[in-house]
Amino acid sequence: MKTYSYKGKCILFIGIFFIFFPVFLNAFPLYPQHGVSGTITDSDGLPLPGVNVVVKGTQSGTISGIKGTYVLEAEVTDTLVFSYIGFKREEVVVGDRAVIDVVLQEDVTALEGVEVNAGYYTVKEKEKTGSISRITAETIEKQPVSNPLAAMQGRMAGVSIRQSTGVPGGSFSVEIRGRNSLRNDGNAPLYIIDGVPYTVGSLSLTGGLIVPGANPLVGINPGDIRSIEILKDADATAIYGSRGANGVVLITTKKGKPGKVSVKLDIYSGVGSIPRKMDMLSTEQYLEMRHEALANDGATPSEFDPDINGAWDQDRYTDWQEVLLGGTAFTTNAQFSVSGGTPQTQFLFRGGYYRETTVFPGDFALGRGSGLFNLTHTSKDQKFDVALSANYTVTQNNLLREDLTDEALSLPPNAPPIYDEAGELNWANSTWSNPFALLRRKYENNTKNLVTHLDLGYEIARGLRLKAGLGYTATHTRDMSTVPVASWNPLFIQYGTTGSAAFGNQEFTSWIAEPQLTYECSLGQNGRLKLLAGATFQQTRSEGTVLAASGYTSDALLEDPRAAPDIAIQNTFFNDYRYMAVFGRIHYSFKDKYFLNLTGRRDGSSRFGPGRRFGNFGAIGAAWLFSEESYLRDRWGFLSFGKLRASYGVTGSDAIGDYGFLDSYVSTTYPYGGGSGLRPARLFNPDFSWETNKKLEIALEAGFFNNRIRMEAAYYRNRSSNQLVGFPLAHTTGFTSVQANLPATVENTGWEFLLQSTNINTPHFNWKTSANLTLPRNRLVAYPGIENSPYANTYIIGEPLFIRRSFHVTGVDPDTGLYTFEDVNGDGNISFPEDLKTAPRTGRTYFGGINNSLTLKNWQLDVFTEFVHQRRESFFGNVSAPGTLRNQPAIVMERWQRPGDQTDIQRFTRGGEGLTAYTNFRTRGDASLADASFIRLKNVSLSYRFSGQRLKGTGLTGLRLYLQGQNLATLVTGDKALIGMDPESGLSRLPPLRVITAGIQLIF
Repeated sequence: MKTYSYKGKCILFIGIFFIFFPVFLNAFPLYPQHGVSGTITDSDGLPLPGVNVVVKGTQSGTISGIKGTYVLEAEVTDTLVFSYIGFKREEVVVGDRAVIDVVLQEDVTALEGVEVNAGYYTVKEKEKTGSISRITAETIEKQPVSNPLAAMQGRMAGVSIRQSTGVPGGSFSVEIRGRNSLRNDGNAPLYIIDGVPYTVGSLSLTGGLIVPGANPLVGINPGDIRSIEILKDADATAIYGSRGANGVVLITTKKGKPGKVSVKLDIYSGVGSIPRKMDMLSTEQYLEMRHEALANDGATPSEFDPDINGAWDQDRYTDWQEVLLGGTAFTTNAQFSVSGGTPQTQFLFRGGYYRETTVFPGDFALGRGSGLFNLTHTSKDQKFDVALSANYTVTQNNLLREDLTDEALSLPPNAPPIYDEAGELNWANSTWSNPFALLRRKYENNTKNLVTHLDLGYEIARGLRLKAGLGYTATHTRDMSTVPVASWNPLFIQYGTTGSAAFGNQEFTSWIAEPQLTYECSLGQNGRLKLLAGATFQQTRSEGTVLAASGYTSDALLEDPRAAPDIAIQNTFFNDYRYMAVFGRIHYSFKDKYFLNLTGRRDGSSRFGPGRRFGNFGAIGAAWLFSEESYLRDRWGFLSFGKLRASYGVTGSDAIGDYGFLDSYVSTTYPYGGGSGLRPARLFNPDFSWETNKKLEIALEAGFFNNRIRMEAAYYRNRSSNQLVGFPLAHTTGFTSVQANLPATVENTGWEFLLQSTNINTPHFNWKTSANLTLPRNRLVAYPGIENSPYANTYIIGEPLFIRRSFHVTGVDPDTGLYTFEDVNGDGNISFPEDLKTAPRTGRTYFGGINNSLTLKNWQLDVFTEFVHQRRESFFGNVSAPGTLRNQPAIVMERWQRPGDQTDIQRFTRGGEGLTAYTNFRTRGDASLADASFIRLKNVSLSYRFSGQRLKGTGLTGLRLYLQGQNLATLVTGDKALIGMDPESGLSRLPPLRVITAGIQLIF
């Protein structure tokens, strides 16, 4: 019989102890276990099935069910870890709670799982070889805006967005990595909504005075948007061929999620006001300016000077900015949604109502009703899928006909009162134009917009899938602007002035069909291949008419064109645009760290003549995930992600009018006998073809310390050539130009920087920062024969397109008090263009934004700041000379007064040589430009989310209260006194409003 030594018995005992001790602990735990349950939802309150729930430090755990619910056993000292691909990891201490509900936030730094929409395909963040910027619904919903473009401002590197007016339904300008075309209408990006191209033409035919270039995206409810992706470089845009020359804006609407039916109601209301006023002259200062101007000119007050000849009260003062722009704009937004479904079928229905009034006197407002329906279905065997979406909006814009901002800044402070003693409009013996008369001139716009899309997919064989995308859009707009008899000075009415109106009617329709075939397979042990082939067939029609009606003597009939004594067709148009293409993409990955992307497309456009209608475009993109290299991963433990990527390719542009290559004619009434006839309007030229844009990019992406710090730096160079511009012709031809390709080349280069950091990350407090910076540069590389072109006095080779060839202002002559200029040709006169010398640059030299997001338990605070460094036309470059019958900025009081004065502002004047000097300064002087740089507190959002435990018995699964602010404060770092009311909008346009809202979100 075998015996054990003492040492052997000890070892045996110790072994038995470690085997059975865990069993003993589980049988008699130090901290008793109890059941824990709860519901896991996303930031929208929708349940998340398939979430991993693990007791930290153990293998014990579970997975949430289809309704986002989970159940497990845990001790009071345990910590539950919730993890889900694409969402932030959450850790929660159990304590004595039996119910723990968790809201998971989307994690933009989860590079392994986040998929980005690239248009015809989706790509994981870590695998993308192109440049794609993205914002999600979480960011959009924190901003009280009516247009999705406003939610993007300052948040994307390389994307410059300017809001030109604060009037509801106003326009925005968007440039992605600079201006490529010499033509102003050739720089707009391509907009895609759920796979369907969306028209970017102005929605206004008769409202140019109040909403010039009315942006069509005002018809899209920002609350319906799930994400917006911006495709920038050649690798990302080449698959769109000619349509992607100026970048692509992909808008994806929300879709249903599997789980129980969820009802969501979101309502907010708020107020808006102008953010700042200009410091204008007081009555005393204004009168001093006027009298001094007449004295300088050797003149005396005349009957045309009612402000100083005694016709107006010399002691009266009116703050016209307060009267005309000082109102409060009220905003109401209500969103309602129902969603849910099974793992195979999901649905979503959303309805929305939005109304925004103006700061102008009177009852003017933008109203919008929207409806979104989405249905997705996947067969049980995962072979067949279908997705149907329909988005319908009705927008009604009821405004005054003209923006009152210029009136508010120009009316003399001692102008007469608005109303007379009888309560009627006061015309003060016809000595002024009463601004309230403009409130009777109205502009109305009614737009109906439909966007539908159907996606069908079927897996023919393993890895081989057939897809088809079918889309249809229809936009119908009716607008009207009126000038009633009641808006005219009674004196004019006595002389026969009547009422008039303009009626616009336009319709855009478009259909698109895109069959596609995709194939995915493994190549060897470490390779993976993805192939995509497809075709595009698209047709877009637009037609419209503008009627000019006049002769109305009764304002009651003003809105009926049939009642007009005189009616004429002011404009009519019909355009039929047809486009087709074939495209393909090859994506190869090796060992999940080397990626290669090849894209090609052949486009055909009806906008070019026979033999020139087709163009070939393509790109190559590559990426190296160097953080996956073992020799770096083992040596640099702090590096959690690192990627080097590059791309090069050629895209094109057909962004010109339809039928431009054909002869065209317009009607005329000037032939013999007074009869109508035709005259040529455009010459035939079938030889012009596509603009080309060659794009190069090199970028570095890196993440450190488990991606708590993420950085990206990119350099790009875009060269747009074969420019489609008007080739100048001799006057003897009867035409000034003919459409043609010129070998002019425009280059855009720049650096883009991104930074994302998780500064603090604890179970109860989280602080994250994100920032972007863009350093763009634009220049005209070549333009053979520019000296003989219409642009001879506009552009300079080697300089940006954003220049203004100018007279060089040498200051104010201390003896005469007049602006002086450098006489370049020495002939003793300042003349155009002989004395043009300098070319000061306008536009943006850098721009970006910084966002801080802080979460403390159920509280969340987001603060976003936008910054822009730019130069633009100053206030003096837009108004008449100080001394004329209009108010001026208070800074003009620093003017020249007597010989020997040293100042930058010339003497007050209203005519003669003083006016000539000021006109040269205003229209061509290089000193009339100003530094319009600014830092803007663009958005602040504060919210509180009630936990599920506190909602028990209420019937609610989610409740959130929030405050939001937009355009809260602007620090002008440039010439504050010279840039008008806002450094971004036009000098005579209403600035973007400061908006503060409060809201509630309920989820059932």
